[in-house]
Amino acid sequence: MPRPEDAETTVGLASPQPSPQPSPDGELDSVGAGLDALDAPTGPRPVPAWRRFARAAMPPVVAIVVLIAVWQALWAAAFWPEYKLPAPLAVWQEFWSLVPSGQAASILWTSLHRAVFGFLIAVVVATPLGLVIAKVPFVRSAIGPMVTGLQNLPSVAWVPAAVLWFGLNDAAIYCVVLLGAVPSITNGLVAGIDQIPPILPRVGKVLGAGRLAAARHILLPAALPGYLAGLKQGWAFSWRSLMAAELIAVGPKLGFGLGAYLEQGRALSEMPNVIAAILLILIVGIAVELLAFRPLERAVLRARGLGGLP
Repeated sequence: MPRPEDAETTVGLASPQPSPQPSPDGELDSVGAGLDALDAPTGPRPVPAWRRFARAAMPPVVAIVVLIAVWQALWAAAFWPEYKLPAPLAVWQEFWSLVPSGQAASILWTSLHRAVFGFLIAVVVATPLGLVIAKVPFVRSAIGPMVTGLQNLPSVAWVPAAVLWFGLNDAAIYCVVLLGAVPSITNGLVAGIDQIPPILPRVGKVLGAGRLAAARHILLPAALPGYLAGLKQGWAFSWRSLMAAELIAVGPKLGFGLGAYLEQGRALSEMPNVIAAILLILIVGIAVELLAFRPLERAVLRARGLGGLP
């Protein structure tokens, strides 16, 4: 005969136990972990090197092939006379005739080293100028509109003045390049600083950062995307300014660059020469973008958890 104590024990064992309730702290931790997982950048899966190269190289190669095919078809249809639209083969022969003699390298070096040196000087001048304009209201009101106006002024307008100021020499070329590049770099840096959250300069000031330290460690890193955009535009303006100066200012002290080569083709009515010069100018612009600015921009975006470039 079972005892009452055994019945109580059986009933106690059979009764359901209350499930433990999760603590509020545990729920908050799980929610925070989920939000952190959403905020964490999830990069794409690693792609083989050959596939990345194919994705990057195939579109421009296809575009070039289509362009040459259309060009060849227009030449074969004889819509324009030969001196206006030469065959692609004639342009290639003109271009290739410069390579064995070293003339192509000499022409490229004459123009490219001027553009790079002038651009570096423009960066040195425009960076402190942009910082002063962005942080000093009086300076911004005084010369900010003037810098914007200089950016909109065609660089070719400075060529006659630079020739009269300095003569037919490299100083006139560098003057035109600087006047074309400095406003773009300056405005790019000012725009980048204007987009910085106000809390960052305040934190630097609270931590005891002076003006130079704040500019170096806070303003320039935080404004880097806008500054980089200004650098790209500044390079484009310096390259175009250089071509305009070399087209107009021709002399023995200036050497023989791409602009002079283009002007020679126009003077001799040699359309293959003209198109070859235009292609060389285009190739240099594309090469600088792909080899210099594109990797730098990609590195900046990846450092900030972004991935907008292929």
